[in-house]
Amino acid sequence: MEKDLDYYLNLDWTLVQGTDLDFNGKPYHYIEIKEFPSFAYCAVNQETALANYKKQLKLLLQVMLEDEEKIPNPGEYEED
Repeated sequence: MEKDLDYYLNLDWTLVQGTDLDFNGKPYHYIEIKEFPSFAYCAVNQETALANYKKQLKLLLQVMLEDEEKIPNPGEYEED
C-alpha cells in the first residue's frame, strides 16, 4: 500500500486539546498532535479548531513527504 497524503491525513493521531488565554486575556482553543511535537493549531473555540486543524496538518505532511522525512505512526511519541 502506498502511503500518500490522504493515507496520513486519515490516521488516528493522538490529539491533545485544551483552552488557554491569549495576551489580552481572551480564551482560545488549541490542538496539538503528540506524534509531531512542533504541531500546534489555535482557534477561537473547540469547534473551529476541530474543523480546521487538518488544513495545517496537511501542509506539514506535504512538506515531510516532499523532503522524504520519516513520518511517525500514530502512538509513536515520547511521553513528557
